[in-house]
Amino acid sequence: MLVERRMNQSCWSFATLIISLTVSTSIALAADPPCDKYPPAKQSRCAEIWKEFNKEDGPVIAQFGLDQQKRRDEGKINAQQHLAENMIFIKQSTEKRIERLKERMAKE
Repeated sequence: MLVERRMNQSCWSFATLIISLTVSTSIALAADPPCDKYPPAKQSRCAEIWKEFNKEDGPVIAQFGLDQQKRRDEGKINAQQHLAENMIFIKQSTEKRIERLKERMAKE
């Protein structure tokens, strides 16, 4: 029973690692400014704005991560819930930044 339980934990740990690597790649791609759809003359300004947004949102993102880890350490969420909530947060925060970027680029 104990061996089976440890194997199950190892499988979940491995699956979580693989998913985390996938999410990390997604985060890296999300961090790249989505400016290629703008004319070349506006792409550098778009990239500047995107970097500003990432700086502005950094503390909120960091606090979310700390809160998540605290909840996990307290046993309030498991690894799968932690990962799922992180993925949802990353997607939503990226979508919000993209929307802000569209609005800002439309003004400029």
